[in-house]
Amino acid sequence: MTVNEYLLHGYFLALSLALSLALTAVARRLALRWDLLDHPAGRKIHVEPMPLMGGAAIVLTFYLVVLGHLAAVYLSHRLGRGYVERELLGFLGEDGGWKMAGILTGGVMIFVLGVIDDLHVLSPKMKLLGQIAVGLVLVASGMRIELFFFSDPFTSSALTLFWVVLVINSMNLLDNMDGLSGGVAVISAATFYLCIQPFADEHMARILLVVFMGAVGGFLWHNLPPARIFMGDCGAMFNGYFLATISVVGTFHIEGAGSRVAVAAPLLALSVPLFDTFSVVWIRWRCGDSIFLGDKRHFSHRLVKAGMSKASAVWFIYFVAAVVGLGGALLPRLDTHGTLIILAQSAGVFMLIVLLMKAGDNGRGDL
Repeated sequence: MTVNEYLLHGYFLALSLALSLALTAVARRLALRWDLLDHPAGRKIHVEPMPLMGGAAIVLTFYLVVLGHLAAVYLSHRLGRGYVERELLGFLGEDGGWKMAGILTGGVMIFVLGVIDDLHVLSPKMKLLGQIAVGLVLVASGMRIELFFFSDPFTSSALTLFWVVLVINSMNLLDNMDGLSGGVAVISAATFYLCIQPFADEHMARILLVVFMGAVGGFLWHNLPPARIFMGDCGAMFNGYFLATISVVGTFHIEGAGSRVAVAAPLLALSVPLFDTFSVVWIRWRCGDSIFLGDKRHFSHRLVKAGMSKASAVWFIYFVAAVVGLGGALLPRLDTHGTLIILAQSAGVFMLIVLLMKAGDNGRGDL
C-alpha cells in the first residue's frame, strides 16, 4: 500500500474512534435516563445495574462514517459514481453495489435482533432463526465462501451460512467479562487488516476494518475494567456479523502466490472466540447439560477459577488473541511448510491453555 492509503486509513481510524468515544458517552447517559440497564442475575458476574446501549454507539458510528463518506464521494463532481463502483466497491467483484447493500442490510438486521434480545430476552431458537435470516440476506446478495472444491452454489452457500451464524454466536458468547469481547474484536479486526492480501484489490475492505476498529475502540474505552457501559447482544452480535462478513469478502490466498493453507487465516484471527465456543459446548455436552444453557464455564471464567483476577484474565486473553493473530497475519506470505508450522504452533498455544486450566480445575469437572 502507498503512504497516502495509510494516511487515509489513519484518518478513518481517528474519526471513528473520536465519534465512538463521544457517542458511547451519550449512549450511557441515555441508558441511565431511560432505565435501559443490565441487572445482576443468575450467571452474570457484575454486581450493580449496568447501562446498555454501547452496541448502539458502535453501530451508529460505523454506519455514519461508512455511509457518510460513500455518499460524499458519490456526490463529488471530481470523483463521482464511477469512482465508487470502480475503486471502493470493486473488491466485491460483479454487482459490488448490490453486495455492499446486502452487507449493510444484514448489519442493521443483526443489530435490531440484538436490541430485541436485550429488551425482551429471546429464546435460543428464535435468536438462531434470526441469525439464519441475516446469513440468508448475505447469501442472497451474492456473498459466498468459495474454497477450492467448495465452490458450487449450494455447498458454498451452506458453508457461508454456517460460518456467519457460528461467528455471530462466538462473539456473543465471549461477551462475559468487562472489556473482553470488544478488545478481542479489535484484535481480530487488526489481524484481518494485516492478513488480507496486500496485492489484491482490497482497498474498501481495509477501510471497513479501520472504521470498525475505531467504532469498537471508542466503546472499549468505556468498557475496560471496571466497565461503565455494556455493549449488549446488539453490539456483540454486530461485531461477530462484521468479522464473519469481512472474512468472506477478504482475499487471503491468490492461486499461484503462497500456500493454499493461507485460507485458514480467518480461523486464527477468530481463534479465541471459536476456542471459547467449542470448549464451552464440549464441557456442557460432557456434563449432560444443554449446549444452549448459559453458565460460568467460559474461557475467561475458567482462567479466574485457575487463580487469575478478572482483569488479568481479560488481558491474558488479549495476549493470546494477539499472538495467534500475528501468526495468522503471516500465513498469506509463507509457503506450505511455513503455514503448517504456524498452524501447529497456534494449536500448541491452546493446548497449553487447556493444560493450564486443567491444572487449576482441581477435579471440579469443568474441563
